[in-house]
Amino acid sequence: MKVFISGPIPTNACDYLTEKGIEWDYHDSSIPLNKQELIEKAQDAHGLITTINDCIDQEVIQALSHLKCISQMAVGVDNINIQFASSLNIPVGHTPHVLTDATADLTMALILAVVRKLPQGQSQVRRGTWGAWEPQGLLGRDLGCLRLGIVGMGAIAAKVARRAYHGFSMAVHYHSPRRRPEVEKYCQAKYHQSLTELARHSDILSLHCSLNEQTQGLINHSVLGLLPHGSYVINTSRGDVLNQDDLLVLLQNGHLAGAALDVTSPEPLSPEHPLLQLPECLITPHIGSATKEARQEMALLAAENCVLGLENKPLKYQVNIS
Repeated sequence: MKVFISGPIPTNACDYLTEKGIEWDYHDSSIPLNKQELIEKAQDAHGLITTINDCIDQEVIQALSHLKCISQMAVGVDNINIQFASSLNIPVGHTPHVLTDATADLTMALILAVVRKLPQGQSQVRRGTWGAWEPQGLLGRDLGCLRLGIVGMGAIAAKVARRAYHGFSMAVHYHSPRRRPEVEKYCQAKYHQSLTELARHSDILSLHCSLNEQTQGLINHSVLGLLPHGSYVINTSRGDVLNQDDLLVLLQNGHLAGAALDVTSPEPLSPEHPLLQLPECLITPHIGSATKEARQEMALLAAENCVLGLENKPLKYQVNIS
């Protein structure tokens, strides 16, 4: 059995494959393979370990229909045509839970950074314009005075709610396809049936929903415009959940005080993108799970899923056929 890994990942995954007697090969560059390159390199593989950089569409899956497993080193699988993989009885795995704390921590870091104007302060220091202490300079907000609105109450969002409520005394509001009574209990979180109602009660809107047909462009002008004047938007989910053009307009006209995005559309953004010209908009390069511990656990879980698929066993975490 042979596994092809679409890019450099932590070596513990490769060690695990070796221990299991699995031959493996990998793409040794951080520059993603295009579809034809991926098809060519994985042609003799029985298992495929992918990342969110890879386009695993119908064309790729059809060309690699001999695969016994596709194992993604990520939680989200919107880059994979799950329906077509299922039609060919190819199980698709992913790596939930192991990156939950890392991404929740990054979300809180982004909230703190944008609300306390850290990018603007750093810019002053680097440009040499840091002058005398100013009583009215770079005024942010106390988090305990702000309401956190969460879109999508999954595992990561629940961790964010816990940090916000217990760590910073923030009032937590949320909208999600299903209610989370446990979060309502331990975070005193208030559930809103509609996204528009959530927006009206949010000083910070944090996005944590998965990307699908229903959430594509979900957060647009009609939602952002309902946020109170001077609010903030945080996105650590997927770039296409947020309409960035609408975000730009509301940042430029001053309705929104700031935004922090760890995910964008596309990725990476062009250095000339207008959002990057706004000092109140902080953009990081998709580092939600970027801790040594989280990435090692993700890699190992992806390898474990792949081996199980090669053995015709149910994956630890499988998103399609069982």
